[in-house]
Amino acid sequence: MSAPPSSRRVALLTLGCARNEVDSEELAGRLGAGGWELVDPDSEADVVVVNTCGFVESAKKDSVDTLLAAADTGAKVVAVGCLAERYGKELADNLTEADAVLGFDHYPNLAERLDDVVAGREVTSHVPVDRRTLLPITPVERPRATSDVSVPGHGWVPGVVSANRRRLDDSPVAPLKIASGCDRRCSFCAIPSFRGSFVSRPADELVAEAAWLASQGVREVFLVSENSTSYGKDLGDLRALEKLLPRLAAVPGIDRVRVSYLQPAETRPGLVTAIAGTPGVAAYFDLSFQHSSERVLRRMRRFGSTDSFLALLEQIRRQAPAAGARTNVIVGFPGETEDDLAELERFLTGARLDAIGVFGYSDEDGTEALELDGKLSEEVVAERVARISALAEQLTTQRAEERVGEEVLVLVEQLASEESDCTGRAEHQAPEVDGECVFADSDELAVEDLEVGMLVRAKVIAAEGVDLVVEPLEIVPGIST
Repeated sequence: MSAPPSSRRVALLTLGCARNEVDSEELAGRLGAGGWELVDPDSEADVVVVNTCGFVESAKKDSVDTLLAAADTGAKVVAVGCLAERYGKELADNLTEADAVLGFDHYPNLAERLDDVVAGREVTSHVPVDRRTLLPITPVERPRATSDVSVPGHGWVPGVVSANRRRLDDSPVAPLKIASGCDRRCSFCAIPSFRGSFVSRPADELVAEAAWLASQGVREVFLVSENSTSYGKDLGDLRALEKLLPRLAAVPGIDRVRVSYLQPAETRPGLVTAIAGTPGVAAYFDLSFQHSSERVLRRMRRFGSTDSFLALLEQIRRQAPAAGARTNVIVGFPGETEDDLAELERFLTGARLDAIGVFGYSDEDGTEALELDGKLSEEVVAERVARISALAEQLTTQRAEERVGEEVLVLVEQLASEESDCTGRAEHQAPEVDGECVFADSDELAVEDLEVGMLVRAKVIAAEGVDLVVEPLEIVPGIST
């Protein structure tokens, strides 16, 4: 084999969700260990690696546009991530601007594949398979089988820094992937086919990675997966997440642990108690309701109803009255009627959610919903998105206004500058997807005295949409230190 190129500068661009961010940081660690110099995306690079998103049509378009823009820089362009895994050779054949399209199984040897790309050697495009077929059907048989299957974001090796992730920013907040894949069969979702069956990471490994993140300046870890409520089922313990949370909260330097991606039908009372009552764990419930009409939910291959969902939220608030709660909903699903939409409006009106993401249904390759009858026109779907979005904006604004007068614990994430305010997030606000807290001077503490990574007890004095204006009262010593 010929020697690797003398110039080995690589830029990483990440699209999509926080799970992809973890994958990119693992790739950064692998590339660094393989001799590649990681450079800023705005800098001159020999290769640009685009970690794509392939979830919905708009995300696919963003990924393709990013690949085309990267090719315009004159650098070699390599597509990885969900779009590349999902379409592989088909994407390569239709996007000749990409010098290589690589799947998850290429990740362990990505440094060598980039050497091939720069040297002009042909790299065979990824050929997609249904990744659910790569692991045993029975969850408890999977842990031993994963050694032969590449599972992105599961590359942490305690004590071997070169094999670990490399942080790509200096934020005091970082995602921690607790599992990958999904065993659910929602009729609208293609994710299990390209992310594979559900696989949990061992608790000791997660605690070790959290400790490493703390050593890098991280103060909040938010736990991500395709379905966090399934954590531990392949490890033989359905209460594994309940047991993991206090261990993570006790890691020195970690002041807040946040759980994301909860399935309502799997959110057991013990888990509610663990999230609502464990010191250092944010009383925050990211619940994937998707709809509340029983008829629509059954066509989605999901469970629940308006009344059962409201009962779950009531159970949460009995234990943590100020708990944060958010969801995403899909409108315009095949067969959705005006009565179904009214039922969703009834749920949202009664739920008092802090954040609501509204998405219009669109057909996805390889999903059951693609073949369902009762498809609605694009115009009707858009009309319903606008209608529910307007209601969601009104309701979340009201919920933010209800918090005026409350005291909140805010993690400072950005200092004031000519272009921006000093901001942070309270327990009920997750990174990027929810609102934020904007600091104003108080008699007790000036904004200029705050630093990134501080925990600050503050009083909410106003609401601006879903954002809160807060006065700092005191700096709180780290919970876990």
